[in-house]
Amino acid sequence: MTNLTIRFDLRRPPFSKATMAELYAACLDQCEWADRHGFDTVVLSEHHGVEDGYLPSPLVMAAAIGARTSRMHISISALLVPLHDPLRLAEDVAVADLASGGRVSLVAGLGYRDAEFEMFGVDARSRGKAAEEAIAVMRRAWTGEPFEYRGATVRVTPTPLQRPHPPVLMGGSSETAARRAARLGLPFLPAIGDPALAAAYQEECERVGFGEGFVLLPSGPAFLHVTEDPERAWAEIAPHALYDSQTYASWQRPGQRSVVTTGASTAEELRQTGVYAVVTPEQCLEMVERQGVGGLVFHPLMGGLSPELGWESLELFASKVLPRLPGRAPAAT
Repeated sequence: MTNLTIRFDLRRPPFSKATMAELYAACLDQCEWADRHGFDTVVLSEHHGVEDGYLPSPLVMAAAIGARTSRMHISISALLVPLHDPLRLAEDVAVADLASGGRVSLVAGLGYRDAEFEMFGVDARSRGKAAEEAIAVMRRAWTGEPFEYRGATVRVTPTPLQRPHPPVLMGGSSETAARRAARLGLPFLPAIGDPALAAAYQEECERVGFGEGFVLLPSGPAFLHVTEDPERAWAEIAPHALYDSQTYASWQRPGQRSVVTTGASTAEELRQTGVYAVVTPEQCLEMVERQGVGGLVFHPLMGGLSPELGWESLELFASKVLPRLPGRAPAAT
């Protein structure tokens, strides 16, 4: 069965016609719609101090989405663990998990924007060690039992609904990240679909004796828009997509990779990469049936797109594609 994902980072570049309040309202409405239509996951991302207002508090947003939905999984991907106090983070995750009825999961990321580390007074050079220590602290905190931390006896309550705790995966795009995930006994969700990363992860799992490890390699477009007129839609989407891709590329450290860092310098070059896919309903079905794409990722407010354009794609998908996807039940009314 094709996995259906809807994603939000709530960026609003200067040329966006939508206000920030309109984008937030549309996000909640679209999550409620996606939940009704059988989508599997909503993905929220995190960054700080970005001029376009990139979502800085995904756990707060996760709790809000949890209140508007009833079944869809809520994934924070990625949660920038070194930028947070681990005890407070454990508390916030527990509350979001309880408020959502046990539907939250985390992809732990290290972060890579120097400005963010400076903003929170964190040494970027020690971010790997900080993330490993924070994950260990959170795992202890989620037991609800007292433990020693920085010279004091501490206790985190309440505990999450999911036991022993919400799923935690490790993010990253390097062999070091892959091996760290295995060493910590965590699943691995890299930012790019590189089979070499999966091989490094499995090799390290065998070395450390972690027999329950698994890796999820991303595949297919990072952005999907369904329309009866791809040329018209792309003309409106292109500035937002190019902004999205180029700003991500400008943030990357040497060796850092992700699906959306394409190197494209023009809208046409970006379109040719296939990362931002603008397709007809029939082409969308072909992606699933002939190309073997196992998941479809909608990002209906990407780069500050107008909510109206996002709704156009979602509604067309629901009427002309969703009923023809194998294993998908009719949408609830």
